[in-house]
Amino acid sequence: MGKITGFLETNRQLPHKRDVRERVKDYFEVESAVDQSLTEKQASRCMDCGIPFCHHGCPLGNIIPEFNDAVYQQNWKLAYEILSLTNNFPEFTGRICPAPCEASCVLGINKPAVAIEYIEKTIIEKAFEEGYIKPQIPSHRTGKKIAIVGSGPAGLAAAAQLNCAGHWVTVFERADEIGGLLRYGIPDFKLDKRILERRLAVMNEEGIKFQTNVNVGVTPSTHELTDSFDAILLCCGSTVPRDLAIKGRELKGVHFAMDFLVQQNRRVNGKKIGEQEIWATDKNVIVIGGGDTGSDCVGTSNRHGARSVTQIEILAKPPKDRNETMPWPSWPMILRTSTSHEEGCERQWSIVTKEFIGDKKGNLKALKIVEIEWENKTSFKEILGSEREIPCELALLALGFLYPQHIGLLDQLKVDYDERGNVKCSRYQSSQEKIFAAGDARRGQSLVVWAISEGREAANAVDKYLMGESLLAEKEKGILALR
Repeated sequence: MGKITGFLETNRQLPHKRDVRERVKDYFEVESAVDQSLTEKQASRCMDCGIPFCHHGCPLGNIIPEFNDAVYQQNWKLAYEILSLTNNFPEFTGRICPAPCEASCVLGINKPAVAIEYIEKTIIEKAFEEGYIKPQIPSHRTGKKIAIVGSGPAGLAAAAQLNCAGHWVTVFERADEIGGLLRYGIPDFKLDKRILERRLAVMNEEGIKFQTNVNVGVTPSTHELTDSFDAILLCCGSTVPRDLAIKGRELKGVHFAMDFLVQQNRRVNGKKIGEQEIWATDKNVIVIGGGDTGSDCVGTSNRHGARSVTQIEILAKPPKDRNETMPWPSWPMILRTSTSHEEGCERQWSIVTKEFIGDKKGNLKALKIVEIEWENKTSFKEILGSEREIPCELALLALGFLYPQHIGLLDQLKVDYDERGNVKCSRYQSSQEKIFAAGDARRGQSLVVWAISEGREAANAVDKYLMGESLLAEKEKGILALR
């Protein structure tokens, strides 16, 4: 514990965000550059608890009190070494993780939690700045070849771990660039793609092979894949979107949220769209779905210059603070306001969309909605007299994803599916012996931090399958020496 009285003397403070009027004109990151002195003060608030519940809140099991102490002591190299024991990509989680660790912070019982996510981001930026991060090229190669299908956070984490174990790793990506959700799902104002490129450059030097524009199952065929590699890891994500099958769904102006976001990511990075472009400019935009993807649509629509932006959610409005139904250290379902919401957005809860209404040319012009009252956790009733129409020329469906695409690769590999349609696994191994799965394809739609955790755990499973045992977790045992 660096400073015994730190949590009594210092309040929680985060870096300044760029002015709303400035940032809605561009796609640069919203937060200002990291502030080393601010981070050191925030790290001093960590109480080094006897039982650090933040470990349990973090899907990666990050060793948080120890790296907080190292930051307070200004030993940035040690802080990076501790953080990198459990997290391959702190530069991603430090920007786009909802920080479940902070929800489990003991200080958070009666005070604002330690700013763990910001501390993590500062550590990794300092590590790149100081040159602590160097390609870790294996001294010995096992000769085993592994194919990873999908280059999102799960696939990249697995690739890094398996390459570290000395295997030859090839990552296949259907899109034209590596990164999956990180590349084309997360807006640049949350994750500048130069941050991704910086990490990929290191992984390239480490010997990981990346192949883009590859539709595995077509070229290469599943037979070529299984014949050429000793193990296959499916990290293809949960890609089948949940739709809204109501009247007017076919109207021009109704789109899936991810189609909208992918297009804008391509524009920002100077790429062609190759299809009918989706713009929010001068339109009344309704985002259907209250999650993070919906929030990203709000921020993007604001930058397009939408006439108005409204986000509607079927669930009831959550409370601002914890209540008896969500005791510490559980993840609290409370009201959260994103940077995109701060930029301008009307938010409505307990709303059901009844119909998309169009004009004579087949263009969307309004939504018919109705207010509902929840009777219990699973059923609701419409409120009489609350049905109304609201102007809308662009409706974005941000309703989440159902499961990975079955048609094509997965069906050809003849893997089993679970009751939700995800790849069914036992310890990350599918029903086919040499085929494994991780991330959203196995777990279902989840957080980036969970995807990284899944990729790491699946890498252990693949390594054990190929070698009989895995040494990948050995460096994590250094935790014991740190405690």
